[in-house]
Amino acid sequence: MASTVSDRPGYGQLLRTPGAWSFLLPGFAARQPFAMLTIGIVLLVQHTTGSYGSAGAVAAVTGVSMALFAPQTGKLADRFGQRAVLLPGVLVHTASVSALVALALADAPMWLLFAAAVPTGASVPQIGPMVRARWAAVLGAAPGREASPLMSTAAAFESVSDEFTFVIGPVLATALCTGVHPAAGLITEAALTLAGGLLFAAQRATQPSVRTPSATGSPRHASALSVPGVRVLAVAFVGIGAVFGGMQVSLAAFAEEIGSPGANGLMYGIFAAGNMLAGIACGAIAWKTGPRRRLIAGYTALTLTASGLWAVHSVPLLAGLGLLVGLSIAPALISGYTLVEALVPDSVRTEAFTWLTGAVALGQAAAVTVAGQLADAHGASTGFLVPLVGTVLALVTLVGLRSRLTPRVQGRTVARGIGHRGPVTVD
Repeated sequence: MASTVSDRPGYGQLLRTPGAWSFLLPGFAARQPFAMLTIGIVLLVQHTTGSYGSAGAVAAVTGVSMALFAPQTGKLADRFGQRAVLLPGVLVHTASVSALVALALADAPMWLLFAAAVPTGASVPQIGPMVRARWAAVLGAAPGREASPLMSTAAAFESVSDEFTFVIGPVLATALCTGVHPAAGLITEAALTLAGGLLFAAQRATQPSVRTPSATGSPRHASALSVPGVRVLAVAFVGIGAVFGGMQVSLAAFAEEIGSPGANGLMYGIFAAGNMLAGIACGAIAWKTGPRRRLIAGYTALTLTASGLWAVHSVPLLAGLGLLVGLSIAPALISGYTLVEALVPDSVRTEAFTWLTGAVALGQAAAVTVAGQLADAHGASTGFLVPLVGTVLALVTLVGLRSRLTPRVQGRTVARGIGHRGPVTVD
């Protein structure tokens, strides 16, 4: 159930938070390339090799590398500060993407493309988690103190921002790759990463303070992954990654199959637009149900809408069903990120957010590989089975382990190894 927006602080009050715009604008520019990376790799490598399977495999290596290294990036940011991690990271990423482009255009062997894909994924700047951590810092979220009522609004706003990049990014990358040059999407991604990342890193005033283990009372080697609920959410977010990856490859293959490659960007943009619109609505509603129940409801809707993708064979119907799938993603994402903020202390908050980001990347990596192989062997429609399988497995995990999603109240954390003080269950 939900009540009117007047019952709670809204987007207007959130955006009037002192210092917010100083990290929001460069943060948006810096996160835009993330939405361009996978589709840029798929379109370039497919152009040079003629195989969606090969293209998906290279993109998958990038995704797996990101999934493995993103939490470590978050941990380093929590310990040494975001600027210290971002500055070398954006330089490495720009160089790695440039090397990948050069190798692909030179028809280099696959093992060299895989080798370049590893640092490309490992160095993806974790801008989204860093922006979320900055919101928590400027809103005063801290252990021992009740969280600001604007935190859930901030979670919704960030989901909308993420999805807005997925409206623009794939469409822009597709237009550049098909209308300018097959490598133009990745070249633009590298340039935006460098410029946006450096601008974001320069905003030092809103950077969360570095907290030592002794200052926070946390065990020296405690990780956000030691919280059971974070592990459950990470598994569930693999399912969301399966939707993103499966949709990107399958829509591209479908558009190519019908002889209209330009339709790919349009269909994926509609899918992402549904996600963004649902995110706006979720942030504007004062929910009476808790985030755990909303999370399960969102995954249920996502599973149901994804179940019909494989059977659709026309652009209008596929775009319409993709819109419904997109509308179902945002409630799941927002609820998951809201739960994470409640589950972990601020000393590991950036790391916790990056575990979810990495899980999405891991699911996306597996999805682009499997969907690419299916599209090559059996046609584009079979690739749409990947989002369905991913969401079914995620839903089963959430339902079976929902008791572990027990948020803290007023800074009291339910975690093994990170301050266990009075758990409560919030549905």
